[in-house]
Amino acid sequence: MPGLGTIINCVCILAGGALGLLIKKGLPQRFQDILMSACGLSVIFLGIAGTLGEMLIIENGFLTTRGTMMIIFSLCAGAVVGEALNIERHTEKFGVFIRERSGSSRDPRFVEGFVTTSLTICIGAMAVVGSIEDGINNDISTLTAKAVLDFVIVFVMASSMGKGCLFSFIPVGIFQGSITALSRLLEPLLTDAAIANLSLVGSMLIFCVGVNLMFQEKVKIKVANLLPSIVFAMLAASAGF
Repeated sequence: MPGLGTIINCVCILAGGALGLLIKKGLPQRFQDILMSACGLSVIFLGIAGTLGEMLIIENGFLTTRGTMMIIFSLCAGAVVGEALNIERHTEKFGVFIRERSGSSRDPRFVEGFVTTSLTICIGAMAVVGSIEDGINNDISTLTAKAVLDFVIVFVMASSMGKGCLFSFIPVGIFQGSITALSRLLEPLLTDAAIANLSLVGSMLIFCVGVNLMFQEKVKIKVANLLPSIVFAMLAASAGF
């Protein structure tokens, strides 16, 4: 059944978040703070590993890099479009809407948990490629693997940031479900080069999410406003970048 992979993914997000909330209730604040740092550090290195995995190549026996100009073009163009649309602000407003509707108006970290977790688990090639495989071949293996990873990520985030993390299943469901529904139209666009570019730029954005988690008192990167960079990265592939 098309969409089954996304359903499994959403269930795992809810399960991981619920378990994280149970842990959080018994944790003193100092444990929650150190968990936040651990979560930020983990996300940073997830981003670094994904970026270097796509950027570093061996050519003629030497270690070199690829995609430098593509990265600059995609991030700059994406930043301009994202800032013009003010995606970050709209995402936060949606988080506030969910907070009020869920009776969590007294939770000061709800919106932060929702936005941060949503960005962490939505950005990446697994979400896109897995959703297309689900729609075309009824192959849910990629999304099932992603569901397990998301379970762990949301568990850790919910244990430190609270209830808002659970509701990241909403953008995941909308994003992956839409791709599955449009999979036959999107498949020709997802060449190997496009997927590699998507993974590279997406990993850089995940790194930015980790930086926000680790240094939230001093740094605030508008990661949501950089999301159009992923689209430009995929378009750059068709231009040979």
